[in-house]
Amino acid sequence: MSDPVIVGTDGSAAGSAAVEWAADDAARMRAPLRIVFALDRSPYQIPRFSAPEWGDALIRNAERVLAEAEALARGRRPEIEVTTRVVEGAPAVVLRDQAADATEIVIGSRGLGGFAGAVLGSVSMHVAGHARGPVVVVHDGPRTAHGEVVVGIDDSPECDPALAYAFEQAALRGAGLRAVYAWQLPVHVYAPEIVYDMDEIRRAQHEVAAAKLESWRETYPQVKVVEDVRPGHPVEALTAASEQADLVVVGSHGRGALGSLALGSVSRGVLHHVRGAVAVVRAPRA
Repeated sequence: MSDPVIVGTDGSAAGSAAVEWAADDAARMRAPLRIVFALDRSPYQIPRFSAPEWGDALIRNAERVLAEAEALARGRRPEIEVTTRVVEGAPAVVLRDQAADATEIVIGSRGLGGFAGAVLGSVSMHVAGHARGPVVVVHDGPRTAHGEVVVGIDDSPECDPALAYAFEQAALRGAGLRAVYAWQLPVHVYAPEIVYDMDEIRRAQHEVAAAKLESWRETYPQVKVVEDVRPGHPVEALTAASEQADLVVVGSHGRGALGSLALGSVSRGVLHHVRGAVAVVRAPRA
């Protein structure tokens, strides 16, 4: 049996949107779906104010949320296998650790209680920055199918896992793939004593993008690829392209140990600015 698509939910609107997205993707992948509720008791374990009955109420709430999420997934995709699981612990840690045996992790952009955040939930930011493999962050709200997957590319090996995931997603969806390669001129290009051939610079950038995509085109000949090479900042380019995308895929160059430093600046910016589904793909551990 293939590894499951794992989705975290807390009963919020974003959590329900994540369940719907995950159910659809599990059906496309022909993978089982596991819905996880992270039961975090820490806010209620203050000795001076502890109340034993809170424990039972927390469990009942978790079971209710999971029952509603399971009904939502089965109603949307009756052909998939759905299981539910209550896992005790902080939501960020629970979902990060679930990635070890998951095809992908799906999470709402923000939610209630432990899933809450300001612009982007702290849980989704942590999981996207630390979990290995694909982490899909889903915003709630209406979604329109456009038939296109967008992936950000550069000339580094860190974007290879993102390319693999993006091509596979495009193939499963019967969608086109827009590969966005955004390049910026070095600061010293504006020095008056240095002369640059701008046409040659543009040609070189197109060659980099074409070389990066060549082997993937051969592996997925059924996927129609658009090479979108443009000057500008990668976050701005990917945000603009996301307006007509069903999914935006980025790799992560982050190497920090804590917080958002574990995400690269581009993936972090895309998560904050793109309103649709965003997949951050880090290489799986060996």
